[in-house]
Amino acid sequence: MASRALGTTVVLAITVATAVITFPTAQASTPSRATSSASASASQAVPAPTPRRDDFNGDGYPDLAFTAPGATVDGKAKAGYVGVVYGSKNGLQTSTKQVFTQDSPGIPDSAEAGDAFGSSMVSADLDKDGYGDLVVGAGDEKIGTFDSAGSLTVIWGGEKGLSGGATLLTGDHLYDGVGSKAAVGDFDGDGAQDVATLGVGDTHVLSGPFKRDGSAAAPVRKIRDMDDLRYMDITAGDFDGDGRDDLAGVVHDGDEYDARRILVRKGGATGLAEDYTVVNGANGYRLQAGETITAGQVNGDKYADLVVGRPVDGYDSDTDLPLAKGGMITYVPGGASGPQGDRAKVFNQDSAGVPGAAERGDGFGGAVSIGDMNGDGYGDIAVGVPNEDLGTTKDAGSVLVLPGTASGPTGTGTLGFNQDTADVPGAAEAADRFGGAARLVDANHDGRSELAAGAPGENADAGSLWVFPTTAAGVTAKGSFTFGHGTLGTVGTNAALGSSFNR
Repeated sequence: MASRALGTTVVLAITVATAVITFPTAQASTPSRATSSASASASQAVPAPTPRRDDFNGDGYPDLAFTAPGATVDGKAKAGYVGVVYGSKNGLQTSTKQVFTQDSPGIPDSAEAGDAFGSSMVSADLDKDGYGDLVVGAGDEKIGTFDSAGSLTVIWGGEKGLSGGATLLTGDHLYDGVGSKAAVGDFDGDGAQDVATLGVGDTHVLSGPFKRDGSAAAPVRKIRDMDDLRYMDITAGDFDGDGRDDLAGVVHDGDEYDARRILVRKGGATGLAEDYTVVNGANGYRLQAGETITAGQVNGDKYADLVVGRPVDGYDSDTDLPLAKGGMITYVPGGASGPQGDRAKVFNQDSAGVPGAAERGDGFGGAVSIGDMNGDGYGDIAVGVPNEDLGTTKDAGSVLVLPGTASGPTGTGTLGFNQDTADVPGAAEAADRFGGAARLVDANHDGRSELAAGAPGENADAGSLWVFPTTAAGVTAKGSFTFGHGTLGTVGTNAALGSSFNR
């Protein structure tokens, strides 16, 4: 099948009203992930605890945010919006929902055509008040006379959920693209979360903690990228176990997807290093990368691991990579010296145990997320395959979940889901692009992550979202549910709901 270009902007139409919701009083304390895993048998891994970045109302249950960066808001095409549903002891509750645009009360600036509010979205407790905050990029926002200078906005968490916001950063020249990609981490090890975002030729770093007016603890730092690099995605994690997060990115330095690589900037006492290192494979040459990247705990040790998605295939760089057909993912474990490219593992739909078959243009790896879905202490990997054909139904899409083990992911036991899977609501249709976004989130805080999937092409690009529960055996379609514009009170025409999730 012909390859579909990823990241195509879709014109959206939406009418937005922020929901009024009421939450229970925040708990005084919440057991950490490591605590919840401690009841596991001695043979099971116990990953290092991570900050609760996505608990926006402080009730102890992680929440889920989602985007539609091309949405039309108040008549302004491609202005963009983000939304959130809140976790509870019963999992994600669509009755507690909110939608935010740049015209929402308390959100800085105003919705303008082409802003792409929601170009990127990450979550972290920026002001150290115990509540997760939502950081939203608008990579195409016009600043003054500069088209696509971009901006980065925070929406503050609190006892009643997300409300109010502040501008963290705006671009300062034409096509700067601030906010097009973003990551959060404690790069200097001071206990406060920092923010990294990309501009043309620069990595912008803002040091936490942040004040409620959006000001950082220090002036923004620009790290100049002297090489001709095109960053496709970035993520943060402590890959070398030194107590400071590092920044990893997947980049292209060629015109036709023929020079992909993984770069890492190490965190240190003064923050991210000026210089980067390239992750090399076992042969000593740079490890072939891709277009999506995420960090998390897969093998259960103290080091954060990387998973890279390479959904775009059919270029010269595939010649020596048979597994690139239809897209692939690469797992890179962390270690004392950082990501261990010589121990990388690669999977596609021709790998043993992985359902389906690798076909040109499937987009395997179009979305990647890490989470422990069965409570065994090892991170499983959700992989979006948005351009998967189901029989003669083109680009219907699917999501696969690869189990994690002490030696990393395995194809054995991989589960696959699509809209024709028994107990999954809906029906697979051409161009649904189910799996265009995927996120693992433990919304009921039981030590097992549920699966959220987006299908931005559902119903002629209206888009929709799905949630899959988990049991002790892992993720299951039984009890899965979907929600979309009827639940959110939004207009679905060309909305592409479910384009991405927070991470």
